[in-house]
Amino acid sequence: MLYVDIPHRSEIEQLIAYRGPACLSIYLPTTPVTQDAQADRIALKNLAKTGLDQFRAAEIDKRELWPIEEEIDDLLEDDEFWRFQAVSLALFATPERIVTFRLPNALTAMVEASDRFHLKPLLRSVTWPQTAYVLALSQNAVRVVEVSGDLPAATVKVDGMPTDAASAVGKASILGRSPSGRLQGSEGQKVRLRQYARQVDHALRGLIHGRETPLILAVHPPLESIYRSVNTYPHLVAQSIGGNAETTSDADLAAAARKILDALHRAELESLHALFDARSKAGRATNDIAQAARAATFGAIDTLLVDIDEVIPGTVGEDGSVTLKDGPCAESHGVVDEIAGRAYTSGARVLGVRRADIPGGANLAAILRYPF
Repeated sequence: MLYVDIPHRSEIEQLIAYRGPACLSIYLPTTPVTQDAQADRIALKNLAKTGLDQFRAAEIDKRELWPIEEEIDDLLEDDEFWRFQAVSLALFATPERIVTFRLPNALTAMVEASDRFHLKPLLRSVTWPQTAYVLALSQNAVRVVEVSGDLPAATVKVDGMPTDAASAVGKASILGRSPSGRLQGSEGQKVRLRQYARQVDHALRGLIHGRETPLILAVHPPLESIYRSVNTYPHLVAQSIGGNAETTSDADLAAAARKILDALHRAELESLHALFDARSKAGRATNDIAQAARAATFGAIDTLLVDIDEVIPGTVGEDGSVTLKDGPCAESHGVVDEIAGRAYTSGARVLGVRRADIPGGANLAAILRYPF
């Protein structure tokens, strides 16, 4: 099972706003297999050393660095923390505190030492989900399957989940007549299936409430339309998985779910590319970093796609002017990352993607609210 902490918007905004002499950002791939976690600890230790060495080279006060070293050393020794991991770990450290997020996305290992946090890779986790839950639902059985990009699918235990429709409504069969004779035949069946579906929806809340993980149905009519009519989870996917949910294996459900997720991502990317092309003709879209920096500074960006892997070292002034640096150092920050932060806090939608998914294959693509 993946143990994930997807950041909320308020948490991202707090990280964007923070400024201090020593802000250490680390991303590293991790494994949820506890016995293999020692390699992850070594990787974190090495990345932290690289970042702290950059601070020392910039002559940052040692009193700012010692608390960070202690925090990371404590984390490295915390066996309980390393027992519960996902696919990647994001870590943000200052002399005052350390913040971590366990992420379902496969991220490239990197470290950034600056006066602010490096957040582009973190945005990947709130761009497009790489995980999903499949609700395999039938009259005779129900189970929830967790799907991730890199691990085998697994059935998740859900407290309070009914076992089947008949027992959920306290009947030997959902086709039986009620004592008063009111519910019978197909009408009675639909009423009882709706009662069953409500119980399933209620049980799921304990697992997925507050998340944004897609929920995909594996179900046959008429139960599909009945469940959708009572569903309260806002991230229920429109497309369902066909076939017999009772006999389909977890692995086959996961394979079908991944195809649905891929199709959703492709459709949205195609829509954004088409919008970028249309807005470019009207002077309302750009791949230019300098123009995007000014647009982000003055709140002119509506949607921004950024490459999460490459870092362009430099600075962005208060007026949006860009100054590039020759290499990473504690006196600079990621220019595209700073643009992404300014756009995000101005209400823009910011998507952390791979470079191949960006219109024009550039470091960024900005769709503007108005010509700028």
